[in-house]
Amino acid sequence: MSEETGRIAARERRVEQMRSLTLMSDTFMSVALRDIPACQYVLRILTGIESLKVKEVRTQYRISKTDSRDAILDVLAEDASGKLYNLEIQRLNTVDHARRTRFYGAMIDSVYLEKGTTYADLPEVYIFYLSETDIWNKKLTVCEVKKFLPDEKTPYDDGLHIVYINAAIDDGTKIAEMMQYFKTSDPNDRTHGELSERVHYLKREEGGRSEMCEVSEEIFKEGVEEGRAEGRAEGRAEGRLTNLLENVKKLMARGMSFDEVADT
Repeated sequence: MSEETGRIAARERRVEQMRSLTLMSDTFMSVALRDIPACQYVLRILTGIESLKVKEVRTQYRISKTDSRDAILDVLAEDASGKLYNLEIQRLNTVDHARRTRFYGAMIDSVYLEKGTTYADLPEVYIFYLSETDIWNKKLTVCEVKKFLPDEKTPYDDGLHIVYINAAIDDGTKIAEMMQYFKTSDPNDRTHGELSERVHYLKREEGGRSEMCEVSEEIFKEGVEEGRAEGRAEGRAEGRLTNLLENVKKLMARGMSFDEVADT
């Protein structure tokens, strides 16, 4: 098998793997919801606002800061009124969910509060945290975080709204019905409007295959580049450690004690 044939075969395997994924995969959801009508359908169900209009969608949106870790948002959408909606898929139950949402909210704020503006200019932000399991064990499909002052009656409104939604509890609502579809992402199920059309397109139509192929290549290349970057970083770190050990050996060979070396 030639090198080119091998690359084509590997790409085909990646495409087929992606086609087998469901909307409970952050990768597949990000591809599906980069389509504005599909994203708009999902947000209308989640918010209950049938008139909601999505203006812009960014998927796998990386927010980078020089002095903190990056945030990669699965889906970040903006509606016609300037409200922001972050959709995050969480399949593992091993992270600090509350602090993860806090971090994402802070990173979004850091991007959207421009210099020269006031805090009142911060947009309303809605984080929908979608999970396979009932994270908080409340036996509810939707678990919205409520904030109140000590009288437990006066809402504390800071503009950040966090809503946990899980696919484990089916309470018969429209949101629960959509989450069951998220789990199967059956391309032959056409009952979910623009979302179903998008899934069918990606999994069954030739144009969708081309898009999946393009995305799989992007993900593969990003993985290769990140691996190289990590390798370079590890190499630099290893080099610095080697140099440090050599210097320690030289200083101790000159008669300095370990404590004296540590103080240099």
